[in-house]
Amino acid sequence: MSAAADRDRDGAGRARNARPRDELGRPLPRGAAGVPTTPDELRLTPDEALAQAQELLTAGRAFHAHEVLEGAWKAAPEPERELWRGLAQLAVGLTHARRGNATGAARLLTRAADRIEEYAAAPPHQVAVTGLVAWSRALAARIGQDGLDRLGPDALVPRLRDER
Repeated sequence: MSAAADRDRDGAGRARNARPRDELGRPLPRGAAGVPTTPDELRLTPDEALAQAQELLTAGRAFHAHEVLEGAWKAAPEPERELWRGLAQLAVGLTHARRGNATGAARLLTRAADRIEEYAAAPPHQVAVTGLVAWSRALAARIGQDGLDRLGPDALVPRLRDER
């Protein structure tokens, strides 16, 4: 049986997030105790999504923050979609970093910064666009130069919103 055929699916055939996962988002064997994941049907306002993603990032759960941000991306109005996509990519970059993949982390952080930067003139939802772009690029450069070994966990926690 193929891996695709072995996945949990909903009535429409879409893949479901049913397997337990560890704190870094890696799938665990069925029946194992994992950390709570984001339900597939969760719908959050932009403010709720940003707050929940920030909590998850602060807790070192970048994969789970990605799940929240991906849900916001898919539900966002067209003018904001690329911002949410960039935020989700930022979380994936941090997931790669936490899993030890320096190359993937640097690439995704750079890609995220490029997407997010498009919103610098008028950031929606108080997203810290300028700060996130600078932070992502600096972290990508640092990872490219020094690798991941010299980064502490606090180095992998961005601030998603401007505090006003």
